[in-house]
Amino acid sequence: MKTSARHQLAIAAITIVLCLVITVPLELQRRIVNDALQRHDFHTIGILAVGYFLVAIAQRGIKLAMNVYRSWVSESSTRYLRSTVLGSDRSAGNDWSGSQRGVDISIVLSEADPIGSFVGSSLSEPLLQCGVLASLLVYMTFINSSMALIAVGALTLQMCFVPAMQSAINRRATARILTLRAVSSALNSSPRAVNTPSRQLQMADHVFALNMGIYKIKHLMNFLINGSVHLSMACVLALGGYLVSIGKIDAGSVVACAAGLSKVSDPWGDFVDWFRDLRMTQARYALLRQAELRSKANRIHDVSKRCERRINAGPRGPAHSQID
Repeated sequence: MKTSARHQLAIAAITIVLCLVITVPLELQRRIVNDALQRHDFHTIGILAVGYFLVAIAQRGIKLAMNVYRSWVSESSTRYLRSTVLGSDRSAGNDWSGSQRGVDISIVLSEADPIGSFVGSSLSEPLLQCGVLASLLVYMTFINSSMALIAVGALTLQMCFVPAMQSAINRRATARILTLRAVSSALNSSPRAVNTPSRQLQMADHVFALNMGIYKIKHLMNFLINGSVHLSMACVLALGGYLVSIGKIDAGSVVACAAGLSKVSDPWGDFVDWFRDLRMTQARYALLRQAELRSKANRIHDVSKRCERRINAGPRGPAHSQID
């Protein structure tokens, strides 16, 4: 909020506009199919097709503007984080140890980017995906409530395993950051410090194991998400085909619900990615704050030690008066 409050409100306004027009292409698809199968009115079909194209382009244009705006906010936040660390480094002078410089190098070169990148989408992303999900589910309920329930069931199934698997990813990501900080600190320490090649190789192997654990859990989670989406799609097609065969619903409605379900998976997947980034950014920012607080404590401790040594050395004229 300190770096992007006003911009977050502007991005949220763009997001609301995008949510309002998200179901228009689905309705146009439904009418095109129904006109083609029932009325054979090709003039109306052509007008609807042109309208569909124009609405789709407008949606993409709005999303393009929102993404560029988000990127600018993210990069501005990343620059702010880097300037904070670099400004602190300059003010500290030569008092910081090689270990602390290693932590700062890690923060400036790698840790600031994912934290700053999350700022741009921190508010607009959940607002966009929740708005899109709500619009699609309301539209599907308007067409056929049973198909909307199938979509809700698929989302509920994913809620059962996504949070637990993401927590496992976060634990490994936190351990990875701490290990890389230790490697950077060791490389910047004095030659007398414990900095043997075998120790560095052990930490590199540990990072490799952590990364592989993250990849395995992440890809397994994506596999389960995609599986639940395809299961719900099969159920929608089966139910829609049965309702069409008994005359309870038209073919265009089934096409619209199937398209809506495929679109539901996109915002839900993006929302899962946002939740994943939220949890990992929380962990990263907590580590960054801990490093900042430790560095401040170390500088205060160094100043206190110097003052204590000067006081213990006894009165020395003006210098002693300044210390007092």
